[in-house]
Amino acid sequence: MNYSTRIRLGLMCMAGCSIALLPEVGIAAGTAAGSTIQNIAQVSYEVGGSSVTANSNAATISVAEMINVNVSTLTSSVSVTPGDINRVLQYRITNTGNGPEKYSLSANSTIVGDDFDPVLATNHIYFDTDGVAGLSPGDTLYVPGVNDPNLLADASIVVLVINNIPTGLNNGAIGRSELSAASFTGGVNGVSGQIFSGQGTAGVDAVLGTTAGRATSSGAYVTGSISIVAAKSQVITNSLGNNQPIPTATITYQVVITASGIGTANNALFTDAIPANTTYVPGTLKLNGITLTDAADTDAGQFVSAASPKVSVVIGTLTSASSAQTVSFAVTIN
Repeated sequence: MNYSTRIRLGLMCMAGCSIALLPEVGIAAGTAAGSTIQNIAQVSYEVGGSSVTANSNAATISVAEMINVNVSTLTSSVSVTPGDINRVLQYRITNTGNGPEKYSLSANSTIVGDDFDPVLATNHIYFDTDGVAGLSPGDTLYVPGVNDPNLLADASIVVLVINNIPTGLNNGAIGRSELSAASFTGGVNGVSGQIFSGQGTAGVDAVLGTTAGRATSSGAYVTGSISIVAAKSQVITNSLGNNQPIPTATITYQVVITASGIGTANNALFTDAIPANTTYVPGTLKLNGITLTDAADTDAGQFVSAASPKVSVVIGTLTSASSAQTVSFAVTIN
C-alpha cells in the first residue's frame, strides 16, 4: 500500500488476525571486507635531556569477509481459492554480511505439517523488478546460473514465489511454501566459522557467519479465508487554489477498507505512519465521516505524536457482510 500505510488486518482470521507489511531488513556485519586496519606503537624517552620517539613496525591486517544472509517473508499469509493458479508469496533477501556476495535461490512447497502442498509453477521464482504488486509483466524470471542475485553488503532484493493451488481442499486449509538463499561461497553445505582462504573481497579470506551463508523463510496459502483490501487515495489542496504539492499544501488521505471471503477478521486495527516532510493536521482523523479525537480515549481513533508519528483507528470485527470502513485524515507539506 502506498504512502506508508500499515494496515494490520486479517488473513485467515478465524480467531484473530494480523498482517505485517513492512519487513525487517538486516544490517551488514560491521567494517567492510577488505578494509585495512593498521596499528603503529610509539615509545618516547629522553637521552641526554633530548626527547626521542621510537616507532614500532606497522601491524596491518585486511578485514575478512563475513558471509551472512537473511530471508524474510513479506506476505506471511495469502487467501486463496482451490484451483487458483499463479498465486504469489513475496520475500526479501538481504545480504547481512560485510562484502558483496552472490546467492543461489530455490523454492520448496512440500513442507511437513501443513494441510496441503501447493504446486510450484513451471516458472516459479521471479525478481520483483517493477514494484507492482503480485506477478506482473515487468518482473524478471530467475534462471539459476544466469542471473543469480549478486548483492552488496546491506543490499536486498524482493523475490516472488509462484504456486498453483490444488482443487478439493477444505475451507481454512493451510499450505506452506518456502524460499531459500545460499551464498556461492560455502553456502550450500558449509558450517558457521568455516574459512575460505582468499575467496573474499579483494582476495581476503571469507568466513561463514552465524547463518552459514544460507537462510530460509516460508509463507502460507489459506483456502477460503477472509481477505482484507485497503484502497488509498489522496487529494491535494493549497492556498493558490490548485492541486500542486507545494510547501504548506494539504494532503487529505482516504483509505477504504473492505472484507471478502469466508470467516471473520477480529481485532482489525488500521495504522498509518505520517509521511516524512509532512505534519499531521490536528482533528482531521475520521472514521466513516465521523471525527475522532486525537487523544487515547474512549473513541476508536488516536494520533501518536512520537519519533515516528502515526494515526491509528480500531476497526473491530469484519466479515464479507460488513460495510466498507473509510478512514481519512490530513497532513500539510512542511
